[in-house]
Amino acid sequence: MMATDDSLSLDDSASTARRHREAPPRRDPLKAWRVAGLALPLVFLLLVEGLVRLSVLPAHLVPAPSSIAQTLWDMGGARLGRHIGASCLRVFAGFGIGSALALLIGAAMGLSRRIDALLDPACQALRAIPSLAWVPILLLWMGIDEAPKITLIAIGAFFPVQLSVVAGIRDVDRKLIELGEVNRLDQRALFTRILLPASLPQIFTGLRTGLSLAWMFMVAAELIAATRGLGYLLSDGRETGRPDIVFGAILLLALLGKLSDSVLKSIETHTLSWRDFAAERQPSRRVV
Repeated sequence: MMATDDSLSLDDSASTARRHREAPPRRDPLKAWRVAGLALPLVFLLLVEGLVRLSVLPAHLVPAPSSIAQTLWDMGGARLGRHIGASCLRVFAGFGIGSALALLIGAAMGLSRRIDALLDPACQALRAIPSLAWVPILLLWMGIDEAPKITLIAIGAFFPVQLSVVAGIRDVDRKLIELGEVNRLDQRALFTRILLPASLPQIFTGLRTGLSLAWMFMVAAELIAATRGLGYLLSDGRETGRPDIVFGAILLLALLGKLSDSVLKSIETHTLSWRDFAAERQPSRRVV
């Protein structure tokens, strides 16, 4: 009788596993909207193209997207690649340094009220300084090489990440902390098993914000002192009266910013796949 029950249990498990394998993949109810979201910028570019061709928009101020594409093509892959590569290296280096420091300092401020009281006034004051205000002092201290550019980008990425880490740790539900204390978790286990997982969604939001600001601060750095990079292309196009170069650099910045944010978003989705909240549920009714 026992052997029969075991065989039935194995058969049920096998049939259940087979049904899971044969089950069709879930249909994404937002697929059409996602496709429309990707097509929307293309529609906008086609609209601008038509308005320029019909002389509704002045071509010397708003060049047609086809003219911008031709300008980028004429620049050549090697020259354009050098500008894109220089900007990407600066952004990734500055973002890596700034976000790493922000994670460490933000965690210390979030875990210790004393450290927060000590460092918060300085952080809030420094966060209010505009990006261009840092340029003269960084050039004075570090010269015109890569160091001031990467430092300026790191400053731009630091503050949103630091603020999100502090807020993420402070916003952890008190009941979760009490549950960890009831289970006699030490400080390290309490941080790694409760505080860090609970604050990760807000930390990733800060990382994505810091990455977007890193691209903005990169442009500010390259506008002042650079011989290559997309910010340099913007400055060169302005000085030579070439709006096609200016708009081309802007479009490349938008594309690179979107790609880098998509990579970080995919990392967030993979890292936080354990989440179960309303936005991740498969809707049973019409999605609005």
